[in-house]
Amino acid sequence: MTFPVVGMVGGGQLARMTHEAGIPLGVRFRLLSDTPQDSAALVAGDVVLGDYRDLETLRGFARGCDVVTFDHEHVPTEHLRALQADGVPVRPGPEALVHAQDKGVMRARLDALGVPCPRHRVVADPADVTAFARAGGGYPVVLKTVRGGYDGKGVWVVHGEAEAAEPFKAGVPVLAEEKVDFVRELAANVVRSPHGQAVAYPVVESVQVGGVCDTVIAPAPGLSEQASAAAQELALRIAEELDVVGHLAVELFETRDGRTLVNELAMRPHNSGHWTMDGAVTSQFANHLRAVLDLPLGDPRPRAPWTVMANVLGGDYPDMYGAYLHCMARDPQLKIHMYGKDVKPGRKVGHVNTFGTDLADVRERARHAADYLRGTITE
Repeated sequence: MTFPVVGMVGGGQLARMTHEAGIPLGVRFRLLSDTPQDSAALVAGDVVLGDYRDLETLRGFARGCDVVTFDHEHVPTEHLRALQADGVPVRPGPEALVHAQDKGVMRARLDALGVPCPRHRVVADPADVTAFARAGGGYPVVLKTVRGGYDGKGVWVVHGEAEAAEPFKAGVPVLAEEKVDFVRELAANVVRSPHGQAVAYPVVESVQVGGVCDTVIAPAPGLSEQASAAAQELALRIAEELDVVGHLAVELFETRDGRTLVNELAMRPHNSGHWTMDGAVTSQFANHLRAVLDLPLGDPRPRAPWTVMANVLGGDYPDMYGAYLHCMARDPQLKIHMYGKDVKPGRKVGHVNTFGTDLADVRERARHAADYLRGTITE
């Protein structure tokens, strides 16, 4: 029997962890990476170095793959259509992925589907931003470049017309959105296969610090069964309507007036699903692989009442390995996942997962380990 070759475009930590999930299945993994120092390129055996923005590079890479998928959404949509025309299975396909690539396209489609979103409009210039602000009660307003943003990049909170000039310097369309008065951020993660099977993970709370995901709590504390089921059903409906194949993360705002609004979509494994590596029967990475290969999907149910994921960000303390002794001795159940990246201040270099029956204890263990690895605490 010949096992399939999954090609993943992008060499970051998502590709690294997807590769890890495929090893027990015997799935062969091929990587298109920018550099040999990328997180996944350090561990994958079949690495092609090249620019994902070059069509001929993509075509050469895809010729060795049974299916092509992604660890980011930045491959030009027209290139993906060209691969499909060549007969390459691209999952998710370009007609779905464009909704994660282009925020203007996403908002227009979600509006057409009746999905609740923040008030929004594509704006032409700073004066148009002011007009948008006045129509909704004034500044502040959130501005986003429609393509290319991630981890808080390409997003601005502006308080007046002078500040609104900066986003337009990127030379791409700009989306204006109301600044939502939210209680917290949630995420509904689902996985869908080509023949329409779909599974939903528990809805989680995602805590952001400086525009970067800091902590994820699974399931979201205090979220009613009704609200959780509604968020899961919404994510499943979006996946079906957009014909998503693979993992879909639907990032949500829980507002102070009781609404749930869609903030962003991601069509790949997502930071809000990293807890599943140790906290769910089947991880988001294993289920993403199953989906793109059209295999039956795995059980998404949690293994413990609570799982907490805390991102490990780089600081001024480069010797993270030296901190393992303390962290592992203090918490034998702790799961550490490092990405092989050089340590730089503020850079995501890994994450930790903890789980158990007492949420306060689980949260403290995760936070302590992440802070100790970073060097912000020493005891």
